[in-house]
Amino acid sequence: MAKKRVVTQFGMGTSIRSLNYTEACARAIRDALWHNSLNVADAFGFDREAMLIDVEVGVQRPDLVDASVLMGIFPYGQPHITVVKGGLDIVRHDKPGTSVVANAAIMVSFDMEPTDV
Repeated sequence: MAKKRVVTQFGMGTSIRSLNYTEACARAIRDALWHNSLNVADAFGFDREAMLIDVEVGVQRPDLVDASVLMGIFPYGQPHITVVKGGLDIVRHDKPGTSVVANAAIMVSFDMEPTDV
């Protein structure tokens, strides 16, 4: 069997006022997930728990992200979350504060036989 990617989804999330990097990441993940209704597990005859979900999310301060909170977003499948430096911190010029922008990429794969035999 080989890990075969079948879906890639992208999302963006923000924390406008609270400088909450975890919440910005959670919103980016939800943005990627909730714009789609994918039935790939059914299409391939797999149980939803067989979904291998690789998540890469980028923010300027990855050290401030609680990845365990992000794991709770996924109702099924086997998520693996990597938080990297990316996204944007946008400093407000009219008053004190910073807005956080996070970007997420979600790749859904299954262990399956190659189809090019």
